[in-house]
Amino acid sequence: MPPPDEARIGGRKNGTPAGEGPLLEVRRLQKHFATRRFFPWQPPTVVRAVDGIDFTLDPGKTLGLVGESGCGKTTTGRLLVRLEDATDGQIFVQGVDLETLQGHELKEYRRRIQMIFQDPYSSLDPRMRVRDSITEPLAVYGIGSGRDRLERAALLMEQVGLDPSLGDRYPSQLSGGQRQRVGTARALALSPSVIVADEPTSSLDVSVRAQVINLLKDLQQEQGLSFIFISHDLSTVRYISDSIAVMYLGKIVEEAPAEDLFTRPLHPYTRALLSAVPIPDPELEEKREVQLLTGDLPSPANPPSGCRFRTRCPLATERCAREEPLLVEYAPAHRAACHYV
Repeated sequence: MPPPDEARIGGRKNGTPAGEGPLLEVRRLQKHFATRRFFPWQPPTVVRAVDGIDFTLDPGKTLGLVGESGCGKTTTGRLLVRLEDATDGQIFVQGVDLETLQGHELKEYRRRIQMIFQDPYSSLDPRMRVRDSITEPLAVYGIGSGRDRLERAALLMEQVGLDPSLGDRYPSQLSGGQRQRVGTARALALSPSVIVADEPTSSLDVSVRAQVINLLKDLQQEQGLSFIFISHDLSTVRYISDSIAVMYLGKIVEEAPAEDLFTRPLHPYTRALLSAVPIPDPELEEKREVQLLTGDLPSPANPPSGCRFRTRCPLATERCAREEPLLVEYAPAHRAACHYV
């Protein structure tokens, strides 16, 4: 069911027209949180969770978003589905700026971007049966009759590898892998163009994790979906992603095609992350040099001046403290933010 006002999709509205360029485009996106003050005369502390990032997502492709905990990956995902409002910046879906949409128009466009949440134990209502959780988005948008919704739920459960007879059960009666599949079916209910998958395998066993990842790849091939895949598991991200963006303290420090990033990382932080990935070869594993990062991750409420990675970087100089490096393209589709690439 197409969204209303297709004329706005076809025309340029501060973004890329439909059918030309990326499906999703993010420009200078920021999200700052003001913390609570202990005393009235104290100024609030501003946490720069996401601080000016840019990336694009093409139709049918997967962008992996990686980085340490606290770097802003999940906040970015929540901004994309409008669970959080951006402090600044723009998000375009087929050329339409989501920040300009309100009311019914926003509701219709939001169905294009759905989210699979990280924790399958808390993202499902424990008082709702599985079938009701899957059909709820259809009911919110008034799509189909009651029977149509039940048939759609059964079809979605089959698509994600669940027996439709499980529709009468509650989430507490399912395993972690089954719950994550229910969350995937719920995200697919409205036939979105983009799915934001926020660490969908982090709480699952290794065998179940592989099943969920293969399920997402199969669904992408069958339905032409585009994914924003958020994770700290670099091996999983390499397997599922077409391109990868590395985040550090609210900034993207490197972005490249997946294989290019793993074979020729440019940023010192990316090299440190990749050096920690185990190699499934005993001889190569013995020769592998792990680049240990010194110090702790700085607070996003008080980031370092200049390059935010400089306090942990082995290449840091005085220039890194004075100048913030720009995200520069050093090879086709391969960008890095470092003075000493």
